[in-house]
Amino acid sequence: MPGAQTYARRVDSAPLTGAQDEVAELLSDLIRIDTTNTGDTATGKGERVAAEWVACKLGEAGIDSAIHESEPGRASLVARVEGTDSSRPALLVHGHLDVVPADPAEWSVHPFSGEERDGYIWGRGAVDMKDMDAMVLALVRDWARTGVRPERDIVLAFVADEEAGGRLGARYLVDEHPDCFEGCTEAISEVGGFSITVRDDLRLDLVQTAEKGLAWMRLTAGGRPGHGSFVHDDNAVTRLCEAVARIGSHRLPTVITPPMRQFLDAVGDAYGIEIDPDHPEEALARLGSISRMTGAALRNTANPTMLDAGYKANVIPGTASATVDGRFLYGQEEEFECQLASLIGEGVQREWLVHDQAVETTFDGPLVDLMVGALKAEDDGARPVPFTMSGGTDAKSFERLGMRCFGFSPLRLPPDLDFASLFHGIDERVPISALQFGIRVLDRFLRSA
Repeated sequence: MPGAQTYARRVDSAPLTGAQDEVAELLSDLIRIDTTNTGDTATGKGERVAAEWVACKLGEAGIDSAIHESEPGRASLVARVEGTDSSRPALLVHGHLDVVPADPAEWSVHPFSGEERDGYIWGRGAVDMKDMDAMVLALVRDWARTGVRPERDIVLAFVADEEAGGRLGARYLVDEHPDCFEGCTEAISEVGGFSITVRDDLRLDLVQTAEKGLAWMRLTAGGRPGHGSFVHDDNAVTRLCEAVARIGSHRLPTVITPPMRQFLDAVGDAYGIEIDPDHPEEALARLGSISRMTGAALRNTANPTMLDAGYKANVIPGTASATVDGRFLYGQEEEFECQLASLIGEGVQREWLVHDQAVETTFDGPLVDLMVGALKAEDDGARPVPFTMSGGTDAKSFERLGMRCFGFSPLRLPPDLDFASLFHGIDERVPISALQFGIRVLDRFLRSA
């Protein structure tokens, strides 16, 4: 097979040197393209510029691509790297180009500087998820330079709008350009394959096999408007705040799904402890900061995030509204809506802003075996385990085309790095050594996947 022969030649000549050398620069350059997604096209930035930059980097390697716009400036790019075996189904590797807003006044460096400091690349998107974008770009460019071809077709998708639910990015591509993904039966993307250090010779590598459903909502309360100096028993602000307080202070019941059961079993085995199924948070606390991410996958959640009411200090408004970020576990959508209804109460209306499915698959099969093998080949202390991500990804869209979706963006992280806080956080950064590790793992995995 041509692919096997070219890889054999490359093994003899320092494989992946070019990819590992350039990945930090690619990430820095991509971070410098401000792709802030505010949720409003009028105030968003840069996705078209970023897509054109990716197209240029692929074009330099002889890889053709196509850019698709859902709205002016809201651009996504798709390319296909042909494999050596056309009879095999294709694998999708997708990443988003947009990022959440960042306030420079809160950061140690400018969030769109892409600065290299202390062995890290800093900036908005460094872990969510321009790091994976840069690793994939560096890898396929290296393949093109050295003549390597994967066994199956690899479809690359760099998409817009993931941070606002994906309607103008992945969902647009799935609905309007499904032919771009012809033959794709499996997919990988962000938030998986990163390490949690248990001890020097043991790291749990979390592979995402499930993610919670998305239920962003607006709550609106009505009341009788009037003068702020009067006594008012029918106050929209009061009614709304009571509902918001109930939602924000209530912890919904624990539900342990199959992937989280496997994850908890792995945690218990790694630390040599018994885990109480009624109080698993006590065990997860051993994982440090990442316990916030994993712990949120033990139940449905609803968190108030924005409030809006009134226009003058001495006027009681007729309406008041709040935005709530709701997330539900796979198989829990109906139960979640019942839980919400009991917390919201009477006199408050609910409107869905973004509502999308939960996704779940199993941690088995040839693709999973290859993920496990690639991680262990680069880190003999790795123990890959499945987990449910508390947030959401564009897997929600691509799963609609029948793909089996995983989070696999491998990073070997320093034991003391507060990785969970970097997602949408201040001073977002990623170790350059983790990027280089990720390239080596992805190369082993994607060549034979």
